[in-house]
Amino acid sequence: MIRNIFIVFWLFSVVASADEQSLKIKKIADNVYQHVSYQTIEPWGMVSASGLIVVDGKDAYIIDTPWSQGDTQQLVNWIESKGFYPKSAIITHFHEDASGGLSFLNQSRVKTYATAKTNDLLRIKGREPANSEITSSTFQLVSDAIEIFYPGAGHTVDNVVVWLPQKSILFGGCFVKSLESKSLGNTEDASVQAWPDSIQNVIQKYPNIEVVVPGHGKAGDIELLRHTEKLALKIQSLQ
Repeated sequence: MIRNIFIVFWLFSVVASADEQSLKIKKIADNVYQHVSYQTIEPWGMVSASGLIVVDGKDAYIIDTPWSQGDTQQLVNWIESKGFYPKSAIITHFHEDASGGLSFLNQSRVKTYATAKTNDLLRIKGREPANSEITSSTFQLVSDAIEIFYPGAGHTVDNVVVWLPQKSILFGGCFVKSLESKSLGNTEDASVQAWPDSIQNVIQKYPNIEVVVPGHGKAGDIELLRHTEKLALKIQSLQ
C-alpha cells in the first residue's frame, strides 16, 4: 500500500514538473512568435511569462528567455527545427522571468545582450551576466527591424523595451502590465515614482504602436501603456 502511494506521489510530481517546464510558442505576426513559459511563484501560484522570437532571414533573435534553462533549451530546439539560427538574445531586465535561461544561451554560444546595469544586477544576485552589452539608451540590434530602448526606471531600474518598427510591435516585458492586471504586481525592485514618466517616454518615442506585448498576460495595444501608468499613479496617490 505504501509503495502504491509512493508511486502515485512520484507520478504526480513528474506531471507537476512537466507542467512547470511547459513551453508554448505561437505566431503573432509574420516572422514574429511569442513564447510563453510557466513557473510556480509564491504567493501568486503558476505564473506565465512571455518573450518573443523575431526572425530576420534565417537568423532568429530571442527577446527574453523562458523561466528555466530547460525551457530555453526547448526554445532553441524549436528555432533550429524550423531551419533558423539562434543568432542573439536580448535580456530586458535581471529578473528570472526574463533571464532564467541566460546561462544556457551563453554556453550555446548565442550572443546575449543586456545593459551594464542589468549585468551588474545579475552579478549581485550571483548569476551569470550577458556576454554582450547594450551600449546606448536607443540601441539598434538589427537596423530598421529590432530597436532596444531604455525608457527610465519602472518595474526595475534596468528595464528596457524592444521596438519592432516593421511590425509596429512593442515588447514591453514586465515594464508593461496587461489590461487584466489590477495592480503593478511584484514591486520589490520597482521605481513607482519614476514609472509614469518612463511610460510617457515610450509613448512619445513610439507614437505608432499598434501591438504591445507585456511580460505577463494578454497582448493588446497602446492602452496597456496607459493602464500601467494609471496603476502607478494610483499607488503614488496613496503614498
